[in-house]
Amino acid sequence: MSNFTVLPDAGQAGAFHFQVDYRPAFSMATLAIGAGQTVATQSGAMVSMSPGLELTSQLEGGVMGALKRSVAGRSAFVSRFTAPHGGGELTLAPAAPGDLVPLHLDSGTYNIAAASYLASEPSLDIDTTWGGMGGFFGSDSLFIMRVSGQGVLLLTAFGSLHEKRLAPGEKYIIDTGHVVAWDSTMDVRIQKATKSLFRSFTSGEMLVAEFTGPGTVLMQTRNLGAFVGAMGPFMAGASGGGATAGMVGAGVAGGVLGGLLS
Repeated sequence: MSNFTVLPDAGQAGAFHFQVDYRPAFSMATLAIGAGQTVATQSGAMVSMSPGLELTSQLEGGVMGALKRSVAGRSAFVSRFTAPHGGGELTLAPAAPGDLVPLHLDSGTYNIAAASYLASEPSLDIDTTWGGMGGFFGSDSLFIMRVSGQGVLLLTAFGSLHEKRLAPGEKYIIDTGHVVAWDSTMDVRIQKATKSLFRSFTSGEMLVAEFTGPGTVLMQTRNLGAFVGAMGPFMAGASGGGATAGMVGAGVAGGVLGGLLS
């Protein structure tokens, strides 16, 4: 079974010191990278950086690895920031509003919804793998990320991050859109929310995941797909009603978003 620890907002990793601010709605991580050390990040996650940092972007894992990440909802490219002599500063943030949580992975392997990965130390081995029906987590992707090794990992969540620990044999059902990460040794079964497909559809809970312990599941308190669906009527009104409707739609959207993340 994997062993991980949710870290405080500030701490020291092997390659960098981290500080997470503005949680849980508009989180941003500030990394003080040690001299000559490298940090891997999701492409496009950078907010700002010191002038001396060297940024490289490459197709990690070759063409097939890049293709899997692209299908998984992530950029086909991985960004790497290397600090010069004297170190440097890097700030990172997720694309969607929500939480940003540092984890220390001690052993074993952990599965992560593709959209929840933000950054990691080079000591961690990260691969994108086929998840089948079990891949419909967080970002409605058929691929999941598999993380192994020892080191610090930065995860993101739409809303806040909630931890659920299961005892051996204990079962727990979670909406697939709320699953962020789980122990790779756990048994996971994807099923309809109800026995009836029609009732599952009308309830708004099409697919759920049944996890069996022992192990820990990390959940996000908001569902990005459901939020996008809720915004649909306001966006349609904005596109059909000119500038005034657009401003009204934006105001309503801001109110809905504020309510969801409060």
